[in-house]
Amino acid sequence: MAEKSKDQMTLKELQMQELRESYGIEPEEEINTPTYTKARNAQKEKNAKIAALYDDIAEYEENLKGFEVELEIVNEHPLKDIATALREKFPNEERDYDKELSTVLEAGWTQLVEEAQSHPKEQLELIRQTEFSDVAEMLKAQYPEHAGDFEAEIRAILAKRWEILIETIKEHIKEEKYDMKIRGLKPDYVEGVYKKYHGIE
Repeated sequence: MAEKSKDQMTLKELQMQELRESYGIEPEEEINTPTYTKARNAQKEKNAKIAALYDDIAEYEENLKGFEVELEIVNEHPLKDIATALREKFPNEERDYDKELSTVLEAGWTQLVEEAQSHPKEQLELIRQTEFSDVAEMLKAQYPEHAGDFEAEIRAILAKRWEILIETIKEHIKEEKYDMKIRGLKPDYVEGVYKKYHGIE
């Protein structure tokens, strides 16, 4: 059916047309035409391709947020409670936080023993044999003469690991955005298309 002219429309019809126009909604006849449908599908396909360019960044950004929260937990909780706090914060993560923390600590302490040569090898052996939640107390008990603060040293090793992860991800995001600029695309524009395509506010 042909669209009515304005002088043939009722007040209600005029108001509805103005409302549609204010929101950029096409008249029903135009929306359902093959030409309009083809153009709309082409735009969707274009948006899908542009949105796909942001997929890696979106994943990096999600990981970044997670690691930043983990770093806060590492810095703010008593050492013996860190693994529990991580499990409570990320219940859906299939990670063994106790083992992960022990592995990070062992790697960091190995550097203190072998590279810095500031700590005895026996401390490293004790760390390997002890549950992470007990390690600070065990070191204090076995080495009461130690001039430093075991808890502070352990926390510094953990924090450094998470800080490196965070900086690495930030660098990956920068590289991805730089690649977009090389392609002649603005990262903010690509992000906007990605969020609109996926219905993200």
